Amino acid sequence: MSQNNFSKLSAAGVLISLGIIYGDIGTSPLYVFTAIVGKQAITADLIFGGISLIFWTLTLQTTLKYVVITLRADNKGEGGIFSLFSLVRRRAKWLLIPAVIGGCALLADGIITPPITVSSAIEGLDILYPHLPTIYIVVAILTGLFLIQRFGTSFVGKGFGPIMFLWFSMMGVLGISHIVNVPSVIMALNPYYAVHLLITNPNSFIILGAVFLCTTGAEALYSDLGHCGRPNIQVSWIYVKTCLILNYLGQGAWLVQHEGETLYRMDGPHTVHLNPFYQIMPGWFLIYGIGIATVAAVIASQALISGSFTLIAEAVRLNLWPKLKIIYPTNERGQLYVPSVNWLLWAGCLVVVALFEHSEHMEAAYGLSITIAMLMTTILVSKFLKAKNVPSYMIWLFLAIYISIEGTFLMSNMVKFVHGGWFTLTVGAILFSVMWSWHTARKIRNRYVKFIEISDYFPIIKELSDDESVPKYASQLVYLTSANFDSEIESKIIYSILQKQPKRADVYWLVHVNVMDEPHVREYDVNFLIPNKLIRVDFKLGFRVDQGVNLLFRKVVEDLVKNGEVDITSQYKSLNRHKIVGDFRFIVLEKILSRSHNLSLYEKSIMNYYFLLKKASLSEERSFGLDLSFVTVEKVPLLLADPDSVELKRRIRS
Repeated sequence: MSQNNFSKLSAAGVLISLGIIYGDIGTSPLYVFTAIVGKQAITADLIFGGISLIFWTLTLQTTLKYVVITLRADNKGEGGIFSLFSLVRRRAKWLLIPAVIGGCALLADGIITPPITVSSAIEGLDILYPHLPTIYIVVAILTGLFLIQRFGTSFVGKGFGPIMFLWFSMMGVLGISHIVNVPSVIMALNPYYAVHLLITNPNSFIILGAVFLCTTGAEALYSDLGHCGRPNIQVSWIYVKTCLILNYLGQGAWLVQHEGETLYRMDGPHTVHLNPFYQIMPGWFLIYGIGIATVAAVIASQALISGSFTLIAEAVRLNLWPKLKIIYPTNERGQLYVPSVNWLLWAGCLVVVALFEHSEHMEAAYGLSITIAMLMTTILVSKFLKAKNVPSYMIWLFLAIYISIEGTFLMSNMVKFVHGGWFTLTVGAILFSVMWSWHTARKIRNRYVKFIEISDYFPIIKELSDDESVPKYASQLVYLTSANFDSEIESKIIYSILQKQPKRADVYWLVHVNVMDEPHVREYDVNFLIPNKLIRVDFKLGFRVDQGVNLLFRKVVEDLVKNGEVDITSQYKSLNRHKIVGDFRFIVLEKILSRSHNLSLYEKSIMNYYFLLKKASLSEERSFGLDLSFVTVEKVPLLLADPDSVELKRRIRS
């Protein structure tokens, strides 16, 4: 579907929203109540308080913050933390920090969500087959899921909507079937029970950390804004939230009927864990329920994997991540595949399964990183509200409410740190080090890139082009430039043309790529610096647009030739007579680190880390989609020390 179709409310848009957006938050009933009760004895206060906390968390955090407020922060129809950052980054440089932290936290969440979701679904088989080693089934499902990513998921995605509609409907019906037995459980929606539980229960902080799991998929509502559109998300959320609450109430009704017991039973030498989600299913339906839950878990995992690909692709184009190979398996908008990230996520998921084995242990590692991501979104949204001239008192009220709520959830989740939270924080910290170092190193490099006035070299460039005593290097010579203004050029490019093997060409091209704050813009501008001799092409590409410079440049040249603005016919007499097109050659200047005397220890460490990352990343020529048979890579030193600052005394011979 096109963005225009998604911008309006439609039955198809609502159904697609169910399939794409709600996998994570929609599968939370599989493990939330298990985490809340834990190994405690079941009490009415615990159940009523737990339901109340779930209801008001979904209302304040998911409905009000994300569905009502954050969805309005759309960047030309797109959402997500980097889209939000692109909207507000010009307001303050420090906003990069919450954007990077939030992005890393979401990526870390992508490693823990698939294992816990799939494990929670598959462990329902324990009821039918108590001694079945479900861990191997989980590994097999996760491996299969990552294997199919290279083929694109649009063919599977078309069925996601109806399946998730079935999933939510099933949860709602199961919930109602138990609510009728204990109708008083509806009273649990009263906020009194939430406050009472937090005040009276000595484990209230641990319970809060468990309750937070009910809203962990809220970020996806905003991240997938571009795929579904605000009206479709807002309407579909009404149905989703209703079904979720009904299911939680149904689980609560079953738990109230087992007051005084625990969720653990002894089966001979083995301990059996009772999951309230599966306990409210009739025995005859259990195998079907487990099957539907497993498919829903796979859909939830798929959404997180696709979201991670999109997040990394945006980070690459915003120069926050090393350049990677990005594949577009289908023509569907938003469909992309990042092989290196795919297999890193797969390895991370297997590590999670090996470390924690069962979903009840994974719960300890889950939630901490996503709380941090939500806090970062809160900060960025407040800046967006300010840009939209929302009254200051409203912005401060928004910050006060959500920093209080999310700060409390963060502190409650910190209790999980030693039990597994350390894992996602460690992953997030590693990801942050990559993003921060890549960004900072680029700033350090730019500090030492020398720009000169290009107009000073117009006469000599024209003379070189006409000087037949110099062997022709190429008919059309193309340089990638980082100069933002067409009046400037890097001194290294002039050095390459004039001094490092003088390069004569019929036409010199300068190509500059400017990544725009808008997601999907594709524009270009042409400036004829020296008519028919030196031409500059500026591309303005959105941060979600593939930077295939080779294809884009060819399209520009075709347009210019068609309009009669440039002649690319070979100037060799034998070829010109037959109107043969001249050859094109791209020159890519690769900067290498020279000895540095004026960098601090911190900057030296950053640069060393940067060049280490650069070895593992895609080369400049590959990342810009250049035809390698027409590319020359020239290594140039990144001079970080000024020769004038070197003191050297010459000895005078007697």
